[in-house]
Amino acid sequence: MDEVPYDDRDGVIWLNGQVIPWRDAKLHVLSHALHYASSVFEGMRAYNGNIFELTAHNERLHNSAEMLGFQIPYSVAELDSACRETFKTTGATEAYIRPIAWRGPEQMGVSAQACKINVAIAAWQWPAYFTPEARMKGISLDWAPYRRPDPRTAPVHAKAAGLYMICTLSKHAAEANGSSDALMLDWRGQLAETTGANLFLIIDGKINTPTPDCFLDGITRRSVIKLAQKRGYEVIERAIFPEELSKATEMFVTGTAAEVTPISNIAKEYYFEVGTITKTLMSDYDDLVNGRSIAAE
Repeated sequence: MDEVPYDDRDGVIWLNGQVIPWRDAKLHVLSHALHYASSVFEGMRAYNGNIFELTAHNERLHNSAEMLGFQIPYSVAELDSACRETFKTTGATEAYIRPIAWRGPEQMGVSAQACKINVAIAAWQWPAYFTPEARMKGISLDWAPYRRPDPRTAPVHAKAAGLYMICTLSKHAAEANGSSDALMLDWRGQLAETTGANLFLIIDGKINTPTPDCFLDGITRRSVIKLAQKRGYEVIERAIFPEELSKATEMFVTGTAAEVTPISNIAKEYYFEVGTITKTLMSDYDDLVNGRSIAAE
């Protein structure tokens, strides 16, 4: 856990086209986003001075905003430039970059047509989401108390702040039980994702992953699928039910924050090894984001 609060740090933040001191990046208490969750965001990582899949993230930010009924007042190219500019101010070669867009305080109530759209970008040094030791041994998951909703009930393909409320509650519950994260089912009872990462299971030497029809098709997820296919592994996207966990020998999750992280067990009910496929994809992903050639088999 970070010891320094995020509102009391040195550095700068890009806010509505200007670079301002970190501590001055504030919003009003009556901002629509604070009351009605009308905000979208992205998370990116920079490795060796380069932001991985920068444009893809900012394209998704635009798409998420459209799903929430507003338009970001900066083009993808302008956001790319602003992200690079903000990252450069950290003086680091590796960092986490967080763009966010939200409705401001110009109108209060459910309706928000008069609200101005604000955009901010922050960058800071953030270590791996899970400790290196946990990543090598595999993390423990618990069952989430909440499920991913039916696409008819929410804009489930947007990276929208409101969709993460059940993630926070589920992760807190898992941590209280001694686990690192929570495994979420969808409204049908199928495996979906963890609170912030996509799932992969190795069954009979094949890589299985839930079809992302009610949660984000992660950018890291797509990158890892390409790496797996390049290796000649068969990747199957399909509906996966909890009882199939007993057939899996390996399991891992992917995400910008999680990168490629193996799972050791689920609620001490299902156990997995950190096997060859997982280790290979962990290494290949590390090579990819750091601009190194993928090792040949």
